Amino acid sequence: MTVDNMKKKALDTSSEGSDNEKVQLKRTITLFNGVAIIVGSIVGSGIFVSPKGVLAEAGSFGAALVIWIMCGFLSLIGALCYAELGTTITRSGGDYAYILDAFGPCLAFLQLWVNLIIIRPTAQAVVSLTFAYYVLQPGFETCDPPKIAVRFLAAICISILTFINVYSVRAATRIQDVFTVAKILALIIITLTGLVMIGQGEVEYFTFENTNADVGKMSLALYSGLFAYAGWNFLNFVTEEMIDPYKNLPRAIYISIPIVSFVYVMANVAYMTIISPREMLESNAVAVTFGDKVFGVMAWIVPVFVSLSTFGGVNGLLFTSGRLFFVGAREGHLPDFLSMIQVNRRTPMPAMLFTGGLSILMLITDDVFFLINYMSFVQWLSVGMSIAALLYLRYARPEMYRPIKFNLVIPITFLLCVIFLLVVPLYAATEQTGMALLMVLSGLPVYVLGVKWKSKPKSVRQFIASCTILGQKCCNVVAQETEVKDS
Repeated sequence: MTVDNMKKKALDTSSEGSDNEKVQLKRTITLFNGVAIIVGSIVGSGIFVSPKGVLAEAGSFGAALVIWIMCGFLSLIGALCYAELGTTITRSGGDYAYILDAFGPCLAFLQLWVNLIIIRPTAQAVVSLTFAYYVLQPGFETCDPPKIAVRFLAAICISILTFINVYSVRAATRIQDVFTVAKILALIIITLTGLVMIGQGEVEYFTFENTNADVGKMSLALYSGLFAYAGWNFLNFVTEEMIDPYKNLPRAIYISIPIVSFVYVMANVAYMTIISPREMLESNAVAVTFGDKVFGVMAWIVPVFVSLSTFGGVNGLLFTSGRLFFVGAREGHLPDFLSMIQVNRRTPMPAMLFTGGLSILMLITDDVFFLINYMSFVQWLSVGMSIAALLYLRYARPEMYRPIKFNLVIPITFLLCVIFLLVVPLYAATEQTGMALLMVLSGLPVYVLGVKWKSKPKSVRQFIASCTILGQKCCNVVAQETEVKDS
């Protein structure tokens, strides 16, 4: 068999489904599923574990609350921009798809590369470790759970959720729905408890005393708050699987961001009724400290809620990560095998196994938390490029169908805010920012060798084709029959 024939066989797009339908991802994500994906991706462990990051830079509870409100407003503006992008470029892939459409394959590959080696596997590993820690914590009241046990349980969490995502898109979205409701319920309980405490006169900490007047410090407080809102653009990674995305994508955004903003602000209000600034800065898990002070013998419910929240967070990350790598492979930027769909389940099985496997590998190293320092800068760089893509396409391709088209003031204002958020770390964390940029640029030689170099030796091409065929046989997957094209 020639290399070309092997390649043709590897990319065979013939329908093999039992129902004779085309082998492609199905539109099964409803409006409620979309809201659950956004809310569930944003609300992870952050609001339960470390609101102290904003307080440490803001200096006072009053200033911290203002920062949380500003972060919610800024996230809403950004989400509006992504509503326009998602209904203009209807392919899945989020930032990657938008950068590819506007600025070409090289910059899009760099965005994909840094998600591949840092952002996605690191985020999934960290959230799963947080889940495991809070599941085990009640059994180790006087000490921390053993690291090996935490990592083992985190690996089990990732494995179970990867299997569910491979098995059924509907099952994955239902899990997201259930655990999103659970985490919102937890925040409502905390909020109502806080309101009761306010009614009892617990308002002594609500002051602007000791507010930090330094612009740099306030900027870092804003940066910390926005990190807790990360995930507001995740629905754009699965646009192709949404039912009526032109309506449901923007509606999900309009519903989700105000909900998250409200519960974030109110949860912080609740914390501040009973926890002093000093106690909050010394706490590694503010919600647990709150539970110990307020719930007494029922304090165990807080670690349970944190576990539920992080479990749903891992599911949302895996679900969207798989689609990102699926789209990247479909565009030729990752191995073809990752762009294939399981014939019977209609799920991107290879891409899901790939992202789950990367996350488990991340659990092996002790440096996984070290990589978090680079994530924020790279994420905002990606968002900035997407907003620049929106503005560029408005100018270069005015004929594109845009069901939603906001006044230019909105994307320009948001882009200026993103530029500000990228400039702040240049002087506040120069070394970390430099390392983040180096990690992005490390994708250039990979792009040249893996994507641009078309005339690879025959033996290399034959090996790749053989591996692809073997993967297809093992997983019963084929390439998607039809690609989604923008209007």
